[in-house]
Amino acid sequence: MLTPPNPMESKQKRLYKIVLTGGPCGGKTTGQSRLCTFFENLGWKVFRVPETATVLLSGGIKFTDLSVEAAYKFQENLLRCMVQIENTFFELGESCPRDCLIICDRGTMDASAFVSKEQWEQMLLSNSWNPVELRDNRYNQIIHMVSAANGAEDFYSTEDHACRSEGVDIARQLDHSAASAWVGHPYFDVIDNSTDFENKICRMIASVCQKLGIDTGDRLLVNARKRKFLVKGPLPDDACFPQFQDFDVEHYYLQTNNIQQARLRKRGQKGHWTYTHTIRRPKVHGQVVEVKTQLTHRDYINMLAQRDDSHFTIYKKRRCFIHNNQYFQLDIYREPCHSRCCGLILLETYSALEHDQLLERLPKFLTIVEEVTGNPAYSMFNLSLREDWTNSTKFCKAFQGTILTSEQSVENKSASEANRITVNGNGGSSYKN
Repeated sequence: MLTPPNPMESKQKRLYKIVLTGGPCGGKTTGQSRLCTFFENLGWKVFRVPETATVLLSGGIKFTDLSVEAAYKFQENLLRCMVQIENTFFELGESCPRDCLIICDRGTMDASAFVSKEQWEQMLLSNSWNPVELRDNRYNQIIHMVSAANGAEDFYSTEDHACRSEGVDIARQLDHSAASAWVGHPYFDVIDNSTDFENKICRMIASVCQKLGIDTGDRLLVNARKRKFLVKGPLPDDACFPQFQDFDVEHYYLQTNNIQQARLRKRGQKGHWTYTHTIRRPKVHGQVVEVKTQLTHRDYINMLAQRDDSHFTIYKKRRCFIHNNQYFQLDIYREPCHSRCCGLILLETYSALEHDQLLERLPKFLTIVEEVTGNPAYSMFNLSLREDWTNSTKFCKAFQGTILTSEQSVENKSASEANRITVNGNGGSSYKN
């Protein structure tokens, strides 16, 4: 029987595959170089996968010279070529004895931004591809570097790039298309232009370190964290949402010691699944550390034997979308579940924005009741407990570093008016302390 990987084992080699994507003049080239240097200084081996489109276009191909059919075949062959090039680097990473970071300059889903929806569906069907494999299972993390044409127009330039000739308006469209192509990946970070360029690069590096559980101390000086908001149903019509992807999600908590949490996640669309094992460690240097490991189906089935029967299985519909340059996940809890979860809807995002700035970016088409970041009453671990919280010995009193008793946490949920977001008549939201 295959032994499941143990992410807590410090000697286990790590292979981490990321995609850097984004519109023109977003900082991908600089970001790739800085990310490479940062991880090489940590002792990692870093491979950089070149942008396949640039390699092919440098051979004299011009889109304006191609017919519709030729352009479609070019995109299809470009994607096949990209998969093969990436697989070469992925195999090198597997055989490398050191921790290995593989940086892909764009990835497979970027191809969908350059063909129609109908052409993309035909391309998937003809090659027996599916989005879950191309997007979710292929890479550990996606980082979208927002174009300077979207929020930093004064810095947008085409002078230093031989293949770049887009104006600001076209660059914005390309940036939006590139971001939309990756909506739905479980670890998708949008690095916007809300700070200067140096801090933008630091935020990008920090997002990778956070996912890997690497303590950077004060070297990157960023404070991005998960923010969670309670949403009141019913949800508006689907047409009110920007482009989105819906997933079926199941969470299983595993037996472990009392100082950490472990869970399995099954996430997918149309019968295609990705599996993740998460270990949540105690707070270190002011930050809760989560170590996530992607699993094969066999490893997932084997680890299900460690399921903790004191927890319900959590069933959700997860809707992923980008709004105001912010990536959101909307979790809609489903039955069977504990009565405390019936009708529960939570909106999550990662952000380093100041409080008021983030509130301005929240979706106005949702009825947001209150922020519940750090409130143990909305911790998935506690929500899944079979026991009543009042008498439970398993209730987690520490959540994101905030220590509360079981009684205080229940009071916190009922006394949330002190930190409530109210909906204005125009559909906007305002926050009152």
